[in-house]
Amino acid sequence: MQFVAFDAPYLERLQCGDARTEQHFAAYFGELIRLKLRSRLSSKEAIEDVRQETFVRVLALVRVKDGIKQPERLGAFVNSVCNHVLLEHYRAHRRIDSSLDEEPERAFIDERVNVSGLFEVDETERVVRKILGDLPERDRRLLQSVLLEERDKDEVCAELGLSREYLRVLVHRAKQAFKSSYLKRLGESNPGEPGP
Repeated sequence: MQFVAFDAPYLERLQCGDARTEQHFAAYFGELIRLKLRSRLSSKEAIEDVRQETFVRVLALVRVKDGIKQPERLGAFVNSVCNHVLLEHYRAHRRIDSSLDEEPERAFIDERVNVSGLFEVDETERVVRKILGDLPERDRRLLQSVLLEERDKDEVCAELGLSREYLRVLVHRAKQAFKSSYLKRLGESNPGEPGP
């Protein structure tokens, strides 16, 4: 595999939804993510779930204004998002394994999202922007600082006057609020599809 250096024009084409750039992005990072996950996940289905969710999140964030400020760090950003999705996958499966009597919380992977339809990402981006805009100011600020901008958590804590533990709780709540709104909107936009 030939490694690619990313630059501002590439990122601009990706932000604008250029089909060839999206195809290159999906092929290039799809292979890298599969290589990374092959030794970490036991099934092809799990690998595909994590890969698809990574693409959905990255492409949605790429299209948010000032979502990625350093195009040359696109590869590191994709890797970071993949790591977060992988951790969520582990946590979700740990909950399922450890509490058979309780209904486990759903992972932040929506099986109805099909990343082979990368060309439909514009709608996802619009929904993500709308949901972020509708969140309370504190939730929006936390998600932007910690997840989108990947700022140092100690810096965010100092800025907001929070402890690391309370920041973790607030970010978790903000993510849950986002997730709830996202899944609700997804259900509203696909009324003919059966529920989970």
